[in-house]
This record gives sequence, structure tokens and C-alpha cells, in this order.
Amino acid sequence: MKTRVLVTGAAGFLGSHLTDRLLAEGHSVVGVDNLSTGNPANLEHLKNEPGFTLEQLDICEPFDVGPVDYVYNFASPASPPGYLRLGIETLRVGSVGTENALRIAERYNAGFLHASTSECYGDPIEHPQSESYWGNVNPIGPRSVYDESKRYAEALVMAYHRYRGVDSHLVRIFNTYGPRLDPDDGRVISNFLMQALRGEPLTVYGDGQQTRSFCYVSDLIEGVVRLARSEEHLPVNIGNPVEFTVLECAEEVIALTCSRAGIRYESAVEDDPSRRQPDIGKACELLGWEPQITLRHGLELCLPYFRSKL
Repeated sequence: MKTRVLVTGAAGFLGSHLTDRLLAEGHSVVGVDNLSTGNPANLEHLKNEPGFTLEQLDICEPFDVGPVDYVYNFASPASPPGYLRLGIETLRVGSVGTENALRIAERYNAGFLHASTSECYGDPIEHPQSESYWGNVNPIGPRSVYDESKRYAEALVMAYHRYRGVDSHLVRIFNTYGPRLDPDDGRVISNFLMQALRGEPLTVYGDGQQTRSFCYVSDLIEGVVRLARSEEHLPVNIGNPVEFTVLECAEEVIALTCSRAGIRYESAVEDDPSRRQPDIGKACELLGWEPQITLRHGLELCLPYFRSKL
């Protein structure tokens, strides 16, 4: 069935890929974004697409785009430079903005999926992280503006489900990469690829033994769409369970790009999680989903995009 869908944060990395997927399926999409961290270039290829409209607005202010059948809430700064620069705005979009999006879902009896994050687990004591783990988060540290906005948003979504009957879904997204990732967004893969392509040493913070699990964007979007169409209302991890140290990731990038600049070590970042690996058993069982693209293949797929950004 073809539907009219609202995507908040549509000009962002994930929001734009989600928009492409929905349009390819024949749905019409209304994208909204205040462009504080979103990039209109991510949607430039859709300027003549009749099924797509983009409205530049702030979801922290009351808004209404008319009747919709589904709401995907992806509006939020997501990279450290973004949410550290826009700390209060990040807290507001997770609270006021999320509630405004939920009110639209309630008003039009629409389904609702909220993009949450593995940062809800903080610097985890449990490893790998399953959805039943409550996390180990510093509520007043520099990263708390992002972590706590997402944790509050999860509570808000569940409240609208329990008390208002909204058909809601929660995806906890683990590290994701691919084309359209901001080359200057401060995340591991974008940093490493851009430094390698510029002939600069790759910057590793701390000893490089902190771990991450990298999911290619097309795998992530597939999991998100399957979750949105499921009957599951509690959080579900979507990510790649193959764990790499940051140093191993740097070595993969060096091998792929034939970089000879080496690695530069700098001081560890405050509250940087020491380990990050999703337990995706729930997604496998409920959604029949698991990622297909290896880190090396994913790096090969997105290398042309990062080359174009030099």
C-alpha cells in the first residue's frame, strides 16, 4: 500500500537515505529539516521528484504537514561536533521536537518510528549490549546533551504508546557509515578516510583499543524499515555485531587507500565509550534481519563519495 510519510531530519545522512528508500517503494514523502546539521545537497537529486517535498522548519515549534500515514523521527544532531556545538538545541529536539512529532502521529493515527541510539548504553558494563541493558551513562558530562536527549525521547515515545495508543517503534542505531556522511563530522570512518585521502596521519584518540561495530547505511535502512512494519514496540538494536578496535579500523583504511602517512595518537576523549557491540539477536528473530556488508566492502563502496569531498 502506498502511503504519505513524514521524515523529520530528512536532509541528514540517515534521513536522506531513508527518504530514497521510501520513494523507491512508491510512497510520497514530506521531509522536514531546519538544516542546522542537515545538508540540502543530500536531497539535491530529488529536486524534480514529484513524490517528495522538503519543508525547512524547526520541529521544536508546533507544525503540521497535513495527514500522514507514518512518521519517521530522525531529527537530531548526531555527531560529536554537531551536538557539542548545539547542546541545548539537541536536548530540545529530543524532548520538545519529539513530542511535536508524536502529536502528529496521534492526530492522524499514524505509525511512528523514533531513531534512538546505542549511546543510550553509555560506556557499557554489559558486553555486547542487549536491549534489556539499562546503560551506564554520565548524565552531566559533555556528551550528556545527546545521550540524555535520546534516553528521554525513548521514555516519551513509550508514554505516547502506553497512554495515547500511538503505534510506535524504537530503533537503537549503532555506528553507521556510507555516502553522505559529513566528511567533517568527527566520526571514526569519516575522519580516517578524509585524513588518508589528504595524505595526513590518521588520528587515534587514546590507545586505539576502544571498540566500535560499523554498519553500512543500506543495511541499517533495511533494518529500520522492517522494524517500522513490525509489531514490536520496545527498543530493537540495529547495527553490525562484528567488533573492531579503532586501531583495526584505521589499519583497514590505510590498507584500502594505500596511505603512507601512518597514525597519530592524541589524548582520549572524555566519556568516549570503551566498547560498543550490538547484540542483534532480537532483530534477527523478530525481523529476519542481519547486516550483509563487511567493513572492507562498505569502505570500498563509500570511498568515491569521500574522494569527491576533497
